[in-house]
Amino acid sequence: MSSTKSSEDKAPVGVLGAGSFGSAIGNLLAENQHVYMLTRSQDVADAINSTRDNRGRKMHENITATTSIQEVAEKCSLIYPILPSAVFRDTIKTLAPFLTPEHILIHGTKGVDVQLPEGDTLTAEYKLNPAKVNTMSEVILQETIVRRVGCLAGPNLASEILAGQPAATVLASRFEEVIKIGQRTLRTPRFQVYGSDDLTGVEIAGVLKNVIALAAGALNGLGYGENAKSLLISRGLVEMIHVGKYLGGDALAFLGLAGIGDLIATCSSAKSRNYTVGYRIAKGETLTAILADMEEVAEGINTLRISRAMANYLGFRAPLTETIYEVLYGDKTAEEGLDYLMKFPFYVDIDKTMFDGA
Repeated sequence: MSSTKSSEDKAPVGVLGAGSFGSAIGNLLAENQHVYMLTRSQDVADAINSTRDNRGRKMHENITATTSIQEVAEKCSLIYPILPSAVFRDTIKTLAPFLTPEHILIHGTKGVDVQLPEGDTLTAEYKLNPAKVNTMSEVILQETIVRRVGCLAGPNLASEILAGQPAATVLASRFEEVIKIGQRTLRTPRFQVYGSDDLTGVEIAGVLKNVIALAAGALNGLGYGENAKSLLISRGLVEMIHVGKYLGGDALAFLGLAGIGDLIATCSSAKSRNYTVGYRIAKGETLTAILADMEEVAEGINTLRISRAMANYLGFRAPLTETIYEVLYGDKTAEEGLDYLMKFPFYVDIDKTMFDGA
């Protein structure tokens, strides 16, 4: 047994994506084994390999950067796709021909995938059937031969992980083997990895918190304090569970690291991209201008549009989602949005039916 485990521990691991979170995960993995990291830019790959610098991020010496997705697949049976949701499906399609049933994919993308009919766009009135919304693990299963999949979610601000600060994540999979392999490759003295078999719930919780983070940034941009933030986080969690159940998520997943844990982190930190968007909106900037100078994607923007369209289809009220949408895409100011929510007739604190079957 010991020789088998030793052999597995020495096997290289792949990371698809060299952005901030991909870099953070790559550095963690590199503490335990060699890492092949995919980047689209040859200049970025050359800089990582020669100077250990990735656009200001210091990279571990056990990382080899490459622009060849085939090389990553052929050298690594365990691969971590850490990609924006907008390019996830296309990248997985490119990877698919090089994969075998022996591969394991554990993604770290906090977004969802929607395949709209040609010509359709997610307008304020668009009605989106939740059956058309795919998690990233579903995309992997749809596009590849790989069956052993998992995801990472939790309060994982990349800048803090890169700085070596203590953090933790939850690794969810329907396969115990995937959880154990992920824990063995990712755990370090300052990074804990918890396991969960609720893959869908953990994925959905990690996705929906980004919408509430937009609102948290706006709240801070308006100058409000801790009472208001606590109100937003608690009501936001209730709405996340409400929306998440329509997407197949288990309410209990929202009470762990992927839900309330990540929600607290992203609603409290200017290091969060979604929080930053909300903050700048409240300060009077336009969404177009904000997105134009952001280096990386704020996943909450797309998730917001998807959640609004899904609520339209199902006919249920999601006051926070609706209000944030009107502030970002409609004619409401952040202040008007807050006034509306303060007057909204919430009559109970917790709807117990949300936990039916939990």
